[in-house]
Amino acid sequence: MKSDIEIALECEMKPIVRLAGELGIKEEELEPYGHYKAKLGQPLIDRLRDRPDGKLVLVTAINPTPAGEGKTTTTVGLGEAMQKLGKNCVIALREPSLGPVFGVKGGAAGGGYAQVVPMEDINLHFTGDMHAITAANNLICAAVDNHIQQGNPLGIDPRRITFKRAMDMNDRALRNIVVGLGGPLSGVPRQDGFLISVASEIMAILCLADDLKDLKERIGRILVGYTYEKEPVYVRDLEISGAVTCLLKDAINPNLVQTLEGSPAILHGGPFANIAHGCNSVRATRLALKLGDYCITEAGFGSDLGAEKFLDIKCRAAGLAPSAIVVVATVRALKYNGGVKKGDLALEDPGAVRAGLPNLQAHLENMRKYGVPVVAAINHFAGDFDSEVAEVARCLDEMGVPYALSDVFSQGGAGGVELAQLVCRACEEPGRFAPLYDAALPIEEKIGAIAREIYGAAGVEYTSAARQQMRQIEQLGRDDLPVCIAKTQYSLSDDPKKLGRPRGFTLQVKEVRLSSGAGFLVALAGDIMTMPGLPPRPAACQIDIDEDGRITGLF
Repeated sequence: MKSDIEIALECEMKPIVRLAGELGIKEEELEPYGHYKAKLGQPLIDRLRDRPDGKLVLVTAINPTPAGEGKTTTTVGLGEAMQKLGKNCVIALREPSLGPVFGVKGGAAGGGYAQVVPMEDINLHFTGDMHAITAANNLICAAVDNHIQQGNPLGIDPRRITFKRAMDMNDRALRNIVVGLGGPLSGVPRQDGFLISVASEIMAILCLADDLKDLKERIGRILVGYTYEKEPVYVRDLEISGAVTCLLKDAINPNLVQTLEGSPAILHGGPFANIAHGCNSVRATRLALKLGDYCITEAGFGSDLGAEKFLDIKCRAAGLAPSAIVVVATVRALKYNGGVKKGDLALEDPGAVRAGLPNLQAHLENMRKYGVPVVAAINHFAGDFDSEVAEVARCLDEMGVPYALSDVFSQGGAGGVELAQLVCRACEEPGRFAPLYDAALPIEEKIGAIAREIYGAAGVEYTSAARQQMRQIEQLGRDDLPVCIAKTQYSLSDDPKKLGRPRGFTLQVKEVRLSSGAGFLVALAGDIMTMPGLPPRPAACQIDIDEDGRITGLF
């Protein structure tokens, strides 16, 4: 089979103006970025505000292997399959980060015959949103250091600055740095560090903001550090809320592109789910719900991360309620959770699938706790064996979960028609969506609810630093916010080596940070890095470009 980028480059795309017209978008409501991508701005959002919403479908997954398991591919293919059924469906996805594109996983725009295009643009600079987010983040950092350099009238304590610099690349050398070296003209020396841009609070804010006014207010509420008297300092105190918002005036608008089969896709925002909240923007999802009878969206990594945050943070903040949840499973990931090493996953091993099935059961049971109909998709890989698929099917039959074999990777929409039919039926079932916990509960109770109900932990332990940080958040009166737990994506626990369905473990919370502008608390569990590193042989080694500008190696 051809590579992803070979398939993508052979696609005959619709001009973006034509695609928009098919959705009922007026030309003046569209801001094209070339021939095949465009921004959707506030005039369109205002015009559609009173239109009834379509059905919201969330696609999530079991715990993956390090290579990923095709959740985005399934989401794209499901949207294509809906189109084949004659349904008016709009996909809403996140934008890829350059970190994984050049790191472990390569491109992140779907795969095979279930991709969003132009694939190479989407995976690289796209419409510049990631760069705008990075610049906005670093303007805040520059202003903080400049304020200290210029006399420090606010009395900011350089030892208590909490807001870090950002860049959209995996670079472990920047996790902990010292800035301000070089003498008095180069600033005040202090310890600092970088986050990857997708972990920045600016990214979270962009994805949760209603409009420019809300965006500016949220930016003003960002906590940057504390004074020598231990009083909080916010971005608004630096008088730069407006300037930071100016850098995001275009980035706040969702991006319209298409799938290989010409169905519409809105891509916007890209927070990782292992270190951030893992969902595309509220504005993009709301637009997709207004433009289509169905909105198919995804949340990063397994349901213990992306889906939990989608349901407990995004839906709570935006007043959204999904009509159905699709849990993607692969025999490959089940074998991995059953103890098979990554290099042996191509070998037939139904016993390992059986050993890994408790992981699937946990994810399905967890999603049912939200009162939403659940469907399973068995994402088919070319190397899957019938004996292994049969084990998964037996488990799903026993649980009474509707399921379908999805082969959108090699067949496009045609390979997802059965799944699309199941999803349509699930959307007609009655649902009683409710978040897992009350945001007004004490911080420890909220973290404990997620740890017990979603991860299966027996309890939670906090470092002394984490307890002090929680007390500080309580003193600021911001303890009534939902919680975003940052942890490994490879396990239901905080230990990537505990595969399958670990029980009786204790979740280790090392830090609790306030994302005041985003409107949630971040609890760091286990050894989680907010600035990833590159692997021994990164995907960048396979990416190339020829003299005609043709890119290869983006998987």
